[in-house]
Formats: sequence, C-alpha cells, structure tokens
Amino acid sequence: MASKKSQAWPPLGADLEMKTRNKQKRQLLHIKRKRNKDSARRAMRFGRKKEEAKNPKLKEERLRRNIPLTLERKRVWDEAGSDVEDPLGISVDVERIKRQRQEEEDALNRPLDSDSRDSRDDNEDTDGEGDREDDDLDSMLASSDEENEDEDEGQKDKRGRKPSSLPSATERATSPSQSTRSTNLNLAPEALAAKFPSLFSPDSQRPPKILITTSLNSTLHHEAEVLTNLFPNSIYIRRSAHAHSYKFSIREIAQFASNRNYTALVILQEDSKHPAGLDIVHLPKGPMFHFTISNWVEGKRIPGHGNPTEHWPELILNNFRTPLGLLTAHLFRTLFPPQPDLEGRQVVTLHNQRDYIFVRRHRYVFREKRETEKTVVGTDGKEIKGVEGIRTGLQELGPRFTLKLRRVDKGIQRASGQKWEWKGGMEKQRTKFQL
Repeated sequence: MASKKSQAWPPLGADLEMKTRNKQKRQLLHIKRKRNKDSARRAMRFGRKKEEAKNPKLKEERLRRNIPLTLERKRVWDEAGSDVEDPLGISVDVERIKRQRQEEEDALNRPLDSDSRDSRDDNEDTDGEGDREDDDLDSMLASSDEENEDEDEGQKDKRGRKPSSLPSATERATSPSQSTRSTNLNLAPEALAAKFPSLFSPDSQRPPKILITTSLNSTLHHEAEVLTNLFPNSIYIRRSAHAHSYKFSIREIAQFASNRNYTALVILQEDSKHPAGLDIVHLPKGPMFHFTISNWVEGKRIPGHGNPTEHWPELILNNFRTPLGLLTAHLFRTLFPPQPDLEGRQVVTLHNQRDYIFVRRHRYVFREKRETEKTVVGTDGKEIKGVEGIRTGLQELGPRFTLKLRRVDKGIQRASGQKWEWKGGMEKQRTKFQL
C-alpha cells in the first residue's frame, strides 16, 4: 500500500512545473503563462493587422464571418399561421409577414412572358389539351402552399424538425438598423384595429389632453410634475390622502376626466418613495396599460443636461414589430400631438429592446462637420449622400427611465366578466420577446 507522501506527488507523466508544491512558485508560473499567452495574442493581432493592411478583403471577410451572436439575433418567432394576427400574445413580425404576402401576391399577379403565351396558344389548338393544362395551372396556383408544406416535410433536419420559414439567427439582424429602425404604424393588423377601435380611429390623432395623478398616500409630487413636462398639454392633480376624505377609485377618476374632455389618464405608482409603476388609461373606455418603472433619473442629475421648453416634442418609436408592440406604439402615439413644434428641436425617443422600453428626451441641433470627425456611413458601409458636411448635436433634457409592460386590460382596470386580458411574464424563454 502506497504511503500518503507518495500519493501527494503527481504522476510521472505530469509536468512538474505546472504542479509544483510551492504556492509562491505556482503563482509566479501562472503569471508567466498569462504573460506568454497575452504576448502571443498581441503578436497574432498585429500580424493580422499587417496582412489586412496589404489585402483589405481579408478584413471584410473576417468582419462578415465574426458577427456577434446576441439575444436579438437569437430571437425566436412564433409560426405564422392563417389567423396569427388575431391572438395578441403571439410573437410574430408583422412587417415581415406582410412583405412575404405581398411578394406572393405579386408573383401570382405577374403576367406571363411571351414564350409561355406562345406555348399556351399552341396548346389551345390541340384537341382538349389546352383545357387540361389550364386546369393544371389553376391547381398549381391553388396548391402552392400545399407543395411548400410537402417540401418542408421532406426537408427535415437530423432531429426530425421542420425548417422554419423565418431567417436563421445568422441571417437576420446583421446590421444595427435591424434593432433601431423606426416603427411603421400603418402595419397594424385589421383584427387588432377591430378589437381596440379607440386607439386606431382617426379621432385618436387629435391633440392630447392628459390628466396625471399618483397612487393613494403617495409622496412623488415632484416626479409627477416632471411627467407634466414630458407629456405635452398635461396637468397634475393630487389625490387627497386625508383620513376622512373620500378615496376616489381609478374608474371614478377616469369618468371625471372623460367628462372634461381628457384623452388619457396617467397614474404614477410608488414603492419606497421611488417611482415603481406607470398606469396609462386611454379615455373614455380603455384600454389600460400597466408598466413598471426602473432606472429613474431626473434631468438635473444628468451631466450636461439642458432645460426643456414648452414646445411640443417630436416622437420616435423604434423596434415595435409584433401586434402587441404596435398596440403599445399606438398608445404612446396618442400621448403626443400629431403636429410637433419643430422650432423647439425637441424629440422624445421610445426605443424597444428585449421588451424594455427606454424613454429619452433630447434637444438636437444641426452643425457643420469638424475636421477630426469621421464621415457618416449607412448600414451598407457606404457614405450617405447629401449629409457629407452635416452633423447632429444632442443634449439630453431628461427625465430618463425604463418601462416594462406587465399587463394590458381591455377596459379600465380588471373587471368581472372581462372579455380579454394580456399578462406579461408568462414566457420564460429568454430568446422570445413580445414587443
């Protein structure tokens, strides 16, 4: 039987320098290995830089191959069925679906070329062959989807799964514009507009009039005043917290505001004397959106901040792509006037990324390009024409905060017998987003 001393030693084939028993020597060896590894990487990096300087195509190939695999690029979409636009909780790209359908309609309505017409005329002269070919052509057009399904079934991968009709993670979102593009509000599905006619009707584009209040026993009066500067044409009314006063409910406040031609009701929620939630009610009958607030920063705490003016700001909505995202975008559209005051040069941005809505407010100015600044290039890497000597300067006005959609009620608050309600947080898959 081997002794404990012999068992403590490493086997004969092991490297004694890597497994030395002296702790200080092990630390020095570890530092030496790290330095050698860093120097080797540095030499490889500088060597690659010299080769790419001689041949620029090597750098283009490397950048095309080394695309960061982020959560946005690994985003999972639901399958697009025939009635996919009706369920609001399904995550589908409305713009991509409508583009695919438009391409299919264009392909079906495309006129036949001259060669096919001549062959069809020749076939019509034969006895009964033209009718059969017409029937075959009609059946081909009618069963194109069925053939595609058969092809999909035949092209299964090794695990037996059907290939998705949507682009893979390496084929989509290869440029920053995929995650920062502006939302097209005209792509709202018809079923969504029929379910929420108040948000999609022409009357919803009238100038807003917003009533802002807080939850009961709230101390966030200053934060509510800040929201009045963010939302144009808004007024803040405190909720009475007296022990013997009447506690008005949200429905009563909404009825009070609707009778006085208010278009929206905003309730600021509090947790430990910090903004924790934002409830937005579209008057007169809803829907009602429940958001949670995080990372609240006032304008005076932002370095180099500016002072906002009373001009109506412009509104930018980014990356709202699903039916639920379009519904949320239409809600925020009703909170801002359709005709902003351009002379104020103020813009409010609501950027959706991974179902988090980042709210920012800036003042912009156009200036001439400095000599030390680089040229502005587009998503294709080429210089944008017409703006070679123009740059844009931004000054943040505040406040800045982040919203997370938690629940959507069709009416005002939860009601018994409510026909429809959507809740957030039901999906536990990290690569699946709802907005």
